[in-house]
Amino acid sequence: MARIKKAWRVIIGLLIGAILLATAAYLFVNGSLVKHNRHQPTATVNTTAKQPAKHKPAVAANIAHIFIIMDENRPFDTIVGNPALPFINSLINQYSLATNYSAVTHPSLPNYLAITSGSTDGITTDCNPPSAGCIVNVRNIADQVEQSGRSWKEYAESMPSPCYAYNSGNYATKHNPFIYYSDIVNNRQRCSSHVVPFSQLNSDLKSIGTTPNFAFITPNLCNDMHNCSSAAGDYWLSQTVPQILDSKAFTTQRSLLIITWDEGYSGDNQVATIIAGSAAKRHYQSAQPANHYSLLHTIEYLWGLPPLTAQVEQAPLMTDVIN
Repeated sequence: MARIKKAWRVIIGLLIGAILLATAAYLFVNGSLVKHNRHQPTATVNTTAKQPAKHKPAVAANIAHIFIIMDENRPFDTIVGNPALPFINSLINQYSLATNYSAVTHPSLPNYLAITSGSTDGITTDCNPPSAGCIVNVRNIADQVEQSGRSWKEYAESMPSPCYAYNSGNYATKHNPFIYYSDIVNNRQRCSSHVVPFSQLNSDLKSIGTTPNFAFITPNLCNDMHNCSSAAGDYWLSQTVPQILDSKAFTTQRSLLIITWDEGYSGDNQVATIIAGSAAKRHYQSAQPANHYSLLHTIEYLWGLPPLTAQVEQAPLMTDVIN
C-alpha cells in the first residue's frame, strides 16, 4: 500500500510539472507574439490623411502648361459634327468635349474679360481700342499665374508689335483681353514681354524653358472665324494645334489645350469647348453645365489659385475632363 501511495505521488508530481511547463511555454510564445504584433502595421487605413485639403485639387494637379485658343461667334451646333470642319471634329473625337458649355454674355469683349478676370468688369460693348475708355483696374489670371511663379503669354496674330494696343488690319484689340488690364498695358516692360505677336509662338515652343505655363492665343479676324468661314478657322487650327500638341513641353509634361468660342446664339449662348493634350481624357464628353467662369475656375483650381471673383467661385468645375 505504501508503494502504491508513493507511486501516485510521483505521477501527480509529474502531471503538475507538465502542466506548469506547458503553461510557461504558452505564456512565453503568446507573449512574444503579442509583443511582435505591436510593431506590425494595422489593417486600418488612415483615410483622413489621404484626403486633399479643400483648397487643393482633387485630381492630379501636376499640370505644367495650360493654353487657350479663343475663336469667334460660332454656336455649338455649327461646329460639332460639321463635315466642313474635319480637323476640329477629329480633336473632338480624340479628346474631350464639353457639351453643355456657354458663353456668359454678348458681345465679344465682355466674354474675353470674363474668361481672364472672372467678371465682365462693367464692359458691355466691344469698346476698342482700350484707349477709348475701356481699361479696367482689376486682378486677372495673368497676375495670379505670374505671382505663383509660373510664366504666361498672350499670342495675338497680326499684332504689329508687342503690346500693340490699337486696331491694325486683321488685328482687333477687342479679342486681346490683356491690354485692357491697367496693371499690364500701363507697364510697358511687363506688357511687351508678355503680350506678343503670334509669330513668336513657334520659337517659344522649341524648348520647355521658353514655353509658358499659361498662354492665351488670339487668332486674327479671319482665322478666328469672325470675318472668314468656319473652314478657314478649321484650316488655321490644323496648322497651329499640332505645333502645340507635338511640342516638347506638351509631349513630356502634363498639359492642356482648350479651344473655345467667345459666344454663340443670343439665346442659350452655347459654344463648343474642346479640351485636348496629354492631361485631357480621351474619347470623352462632359454634359455638366459650364461656362467661361468655369474654365477660369478650373485653371485656378488645378494650380491652387484662389478664385478671382464670386462668379468664378460659384461656377462649376470642369475637372471631369482631366485624365
